[in-house]
Amino acid sequence: LKSKQNGYEDCLAPLVAKACVDVCPENPRNFSVDNVRVSKLVGGFVDQSEIVQGIVIKRQAEGTVTCVEDGAVAVFSQGVDTSSTETKGTVLIKNAAELKNYHKSEEDELHALVKGIADLGTKVVVSGSAIGEMAMHFIERYGMMAIKITSKFELRRICRSTGAVALPKFAVPTKDQLGLAKRVETVEIGGNRVTVLRQDERVGRVATIILRGATDHLMDDMERAIDDGVNTFKALGRDARVLAAGGASELALSEKLLEFGRKQTGLEQYAIQKFAEALEVVPTTLAENAGMNTTDTMASLRAQHAKGNSRVGIDSTTCEMKDLGEDFITDLYYTKYWAIKFAADAATTVLRVDQIIMSKQAGGPKKPQGQGHWDED
Repeated sequence: LKSKQNGYEDCLAPLVAKACVDVCPENPRNFSVDNVRVSKLVGGFVDQSEIVQGIVIKRQAEGTVTCVEDGAVAVFSQGVDTSSTETKGTVLIKNAAELKNYHKSEEDELHALVKGIADLGTKVVVSGSAIGEMAMHFIERYGMMAIKITSKFELRRICRSTGAVALPKFAVPTKDQLGLAKRVETVEIGGNRVTVLRQDERVGRVATIILRGATDHLMDDMERAIDDGVNTFKALGRDARVLAAGGASELALSEKLLEFGRKQTGLEQYAIQKFAEALEVVPTTLAENAGMNTTDTMASLRAQHAKGNSRVGIDSTTCEMKDLGEDFITDLYYTKYWAIKFAADAATTVLRVDQIIMSKQAGGPKKPQGQGHWDED
């Protein structure tokens, strides 16, 4: 977090850690980064950010009901309104009575659907499209809360958080297709009216970090930093081993490879030597970015490792060499392993290329310039 948002790490790190721990399954290897969401609301300070067990929807409820507790949730991927035919149809109405009866039958059908949904104990209706005025009238009559969500991805997250099944058609669902929400309410945060769906972790493990800040640009950078922190937690769940930071592990590995290369009798020793030199790019780059003298720094760093201080690395903040593990700064073994493996595979792939075939522009022969038509026939 500090690498992208220096100065805010003390505020963001506890939020990321708590959100990840709250949604982490029993087996940490099954941790999904998609279960930690970020909702950006302009206004306030960064230290006013908070965590919500559930999902934050950046729009308010459609009707007058703005708060429900411990209610069933019905999710419809299409609009909540009367169904229409897939093909064009013509209705011939001869008098005013037929027109009145036509609207009455449509109203009765919609009333029966909404009443059937309400009889199941449903308190929240989530629609993936528009909500009709007549449907909204009956939803209000039965005291249900209506939420409109246009994003299909957000709709999937709500289904995951509540345990509901998204129905493709507006119809009365079964009890197995309904979800459950601990509390759904419309609140005002920083001048923004949002709907907060709070959930019991036993039903759906989705946590949302409500990020506060002065500008969109600042919150975009903090969102990227939070995403890196969540992915770091995922990597720790797969392999919790850590290495010395500050380029110490790369330099120690480089020295081991140089020692191994000197024992080789064939041409392999030159390849091993170059591989070892390539690993020294990490501490060298850290020294350059810190404004240190790279030649003197690398010489001093090698001397420290020769004395047996193999955990000594470069602290780019204080521009000195020390064991960063004392400040609880480490590198992930999982990340280092795959970085070296992919880099070696990429170099091997490039060396295997025997020749490069240049592609030519398609389109057939071009017309000669100043020689008339190219096809004499």
